[in-house]
Amino acid sequence: MNLFSEIRSLVLDALGQMQSEGALPEGLSFDNVAVEPPRDAAHGDMATNAAMVLAKPAKMKPRDIAEALAGKLAADDRITSAEVAGPGFLNLRLAPAVWQSVLAAVLEKGTDYGRSTMGQGRKVNVEFVSTNPTGPVHVGHTRGAVFGDTLASLLAYSGHDVTREYYINDGGAQVDVLARSVYLRYLEAHGEAVEFPDGTYPGDYLVAVGQALKDKVGDAYVGQPESVWLKDVRNYATDAMMSLIREDLAQLGVEMDVFFSEKSLYGTGRIEAALALLNDKGLIYEGVLEPPKGKKPEDWEPREQTLFKSTEHGDDVDRPVKKSDGSWTYFAPDIAYHYDKVTRGFDELIDVFGADHGGYVKRMKAAVSALSDGQVPLDIKLTQLVKLWKNGEPFKMSKRAGNFVTLRDVVDQVGPDVTRFVMLTRKNDAPLDFDFDKVLEQSRENPVFYVQYAHARVMSVLRRAAEAEIAADNATLKGADLGKIDHESELVVAKKLAEWPRLVEIAARTHEPHRVAFYLYELAGDFHALWNKGNDVTSLRFLQDGDAATSQSKMALARAVSVVISAGLGILGVTPAQEMR
Repeated sequence: MNLFSEIRSLVLDALGQMQSEGALPEGLSFDNVAVEPPRDAAHGDMATNAAMVLAKPAKMKPRDIAEALAGKLAADDRITSAEVAGPGFLNLRLAPAVWQSVLAAVLEKGTDYGRSTMGQGRKVNVEFVSTNPTGPVHVGHTRGAVFGDTLASLLAYSGHDVTREYYINDGGAQVDVLARSVYLRYLEAHGEAVEFPDGTYPGDYLVAVGQALKDKVGDAYVGQPESVWLKDVRNYATDAMMSLIREDLAQLGVEMDVFFSEKSLYGTGRIEAALALLNDKGLIYEGVLEPPKGKKPEDWEPREQTLFKSTEHGDDVDRPVKKSDGSWTYFAPDIAYHYDKVTRGFDELIDVFGADHGGYVKRMKAAVSALSDGQVPLDIKLTQLVKLWKNGEPFKMSKRAGNFVTLRDVVDQVGPDVTRFVMLTRKNDAPLDFDFDKVLEQSRENPVFYVQYAHARVMSVLRRAAEAEIAADNATLKGADLGKIDHESELVVAKKLAEWPRLVEIAARTHEPHRVAFYLYELAGDFHALWNKGNDVTSLRFLQDGDAATSQSKMALARAVSVVISAGLGILGVTPAQEMR
């Protein structure tokens, strides 16, 4: 049940009637007609822009359209008033029975209330985290992990066929550096004193890897040149790091469907095939790039390179795919990787990058556009930095990691549920302050607590009902007299519940899962306000002494709140609290 869609259908039917009666010209497009909450709740329950968007193509005054439309809508039992405002907006007020029916729908469908078929089974690939396999997942990647995983859940909830994917960057020079770092720990495990040169990875997390390598091969690599051990140690170290990364992600409740190795693209002809396709399209040429804008680097010199005409697909400049020495640029395997995604039949691609990859957005979009002839959209989401605070000071770096705060540092402090929720309390492209003290506070200022407390309060009501031997299962509550839910404070909560299906579709369409967290906070606020009002107005309490029937009516509203909060937290990957301690 999407009440906003239902009322929009009512509006469209009324507009169709106006056309058949000659009050509106034929041939108008109603695609831009919307029904949404008014900016000011005092103006009504819903508002439509129908008259405003149709006035120009109909060559009519918007108020004339709005007034005629108001008359049609007011004839429907669900509409108690339809008022024209300003130049032609139409504000609608709905009968209490409409909001009461929302509660029945929530209790009927449970956490499937709000689940949508909007995606129509479209195949979507969400690639996220994809940190280099050189160490544990750090806090910046944690934000990307939560964002990507939640977005995937949101898209699945809205009817998409979603694949979660991790791209293992195991084909570049950084894995050679990892191998050399592990080799030093391997020598250390043999009792040798070692020093870590600049550029290597000195974190303690490699101590166990070096020891495990010693246990596996003994002293076979001691004193041997790099040519003997580099390849084997690189493979061993990469596997060990990916095992560690999988464990890190599991701590956060993140499970990938696909781990794709960059290394699998090399020496297999897959990079060449992707670039051959672009060449067949006339998009590959030999040329010399202009020097970088601004101050020219001292070592810059014009070199002929193999270039991709990315400017023909929206990029600012063409991009090199092969260096003058014949080796691939970093961009070349990325093109091949995204070509692989396209050939796997995905209808849409989403990449979640860190803020430092902003310069990569246009070139990657250009590549996918060229590879798919513009048929497969690529949306790239950037996650901004996370600043950690504790005791009013920046949270210190992890000795275990060497130079950054890890995902496990954060989860060990506050747990996975709090970590996930807090990471979604800001839009992905806005910086985020993560204060360990504040996220554990029990106050309205802490959105995690505020939402969980609302759910726990409902659970406490249901436990008390059981103690009083009042049936409170969903089927019983759905059959209660919901007409008793008629106080304005109660209807405010019911109206917020009605927004959930619409919110899901908007969040999924815009790829903005933070909207779910924001909505849950607002719903919790409306529920807490009703709860607190019940302290003064006994008729608003969810349990009415000596009146089981009325109690069940009130509990239907409370239970509906907990159902929607459970559904929303499920998308966020957070477990609803049964009680607060």
